[in-house]
Amino acid sequence: MTSPLNGITILDLTRVLSGPYCTMLLADMGARVIKIEQPRSGDDTRHWGPPFIGSESAYFLSINRNKESVTLDFKHPEGRALLDQLIARSDVIVENFRPGALARLGLDYASLAPENPRLIYCSISGFGHTGPRQKEPGYDAVLQAEGGLMSITGLPDAQPVRLGVAIADIVTGMFAAQGISMALHARERTGRGQLVDVAMLDSVAALLTYQAGIYFATDTPPVRMGNRHPTIVPYETFTAADGDFVLAVGNDDQWRRFCEVAGIEADERFATNRGRVTGYAELRPLVAGKLRPHPRRYWIEKLAAAGVPCGAVRDLREVFSDPQLAARDMVVPMQHAAAGAIRVLGTPIKLSDTPADLHAPPPTLGQHTDAVLVHDLGVTPDAVGHLRATGVI
Repeated sequence: MTSPLNGITILDLTRVLSGPYCTMLLADMGARVIKIEQPRSGDDTRHWGPPFIGSESAYFLSINRNKESVTLDFKHPEGRALLDQLIARSDVIVENFRPGALARLGLDYASLAPENPRLIYCSISGFGHTGPRQKEPGYDAVLQAEGGLMSITGLPDAQPVRLGVAIADIVTGMFAAQGISMALHARERTGRGQLVDVAMLDSVAALLTYQAGIYFATDTPPVRMGNRHPTIVPYETFTAADGDFVLAVGNDDQWRRFCEVAGIEADERFATNRGRVTGYAELRPLVAGKLRPHPRRYWIEKLAAAGVPCGAVRDLREVFSDPQLAARDMVVPMQHAAAGAIRVLGTPIKLSDTPADLHAPPPTLGQHTDAVLVHDLGVTPDAVGHLRATGVI
């Protein structure tokens, strides 16, 4: 068996999160990813911490497995010559520089495509390569705010809240990986590469889905509702005797079963979801009062047995102690060259015939420079020494 992207070479010019997350997803599926980093400093996230595991940033380790690290100053003429050789051998380039930055170096898609017609060039940016804001930088917190997510996240009477992970970066990386996969598929039919232009603002806007639908239908922007759902009730967090859990009643039949378990008498006002949404102010205290006396485990066992969706609000220690995640290979041990024993997240995409392969830990800075230059490009060991002495690598 081979992984689905086996034989595909990706030249990774990205740093921080959206780009590295994209290339990690593709590396998990068998692509060879050569990560180009600045000599001495490397990817910014190598320095983001604590925590560090030994000398290695936990942040960097979380998004760079299955890659080869090559240090290369491609603004130097000798470095640029080496980069051009790597481009000629690559199927895909992924970069997340601000639009225009690589064009000044002749490394944008328009400059490279004539000599590399099969090249797929993915550009990840804050606002995309078209439109009046294309030159603006993209940062996750800014895009969560500018993209509307923060306006609908948090309590009604408090400040807007940023999500606890860099969701704007992560979803942009996911869309980029999807776009690259589509472009590779299209190349099988046309023989031509193309530009994949993925913007963080577009990606965050795409996440708005039904909230955008509510706005389009009403011309009224949705507001922050805490953990309450705007169109389904009860579908939110409740407090039991020993902590919080989520009740997610998605239809009228589940509501009837919930009432039987909770001891709530039938009330025609709440028999339909429409009635429960419009009667939220009366219904919410009724449900909360019934749930408060017993511990979470009591309710989760009773409701699960009745087929009513629910779950505890768990911290990460609880999450990663769940045998279900172990059964799904979602925590993978690895041995890192500098950090020693580490754990990384597995891939959520399970393919039956061509599965993902998490075979290599995140690289140390420049770990593969000599091997790539010597074995892939035919650079002599003496020339490698010269390049290192002059700071090109």
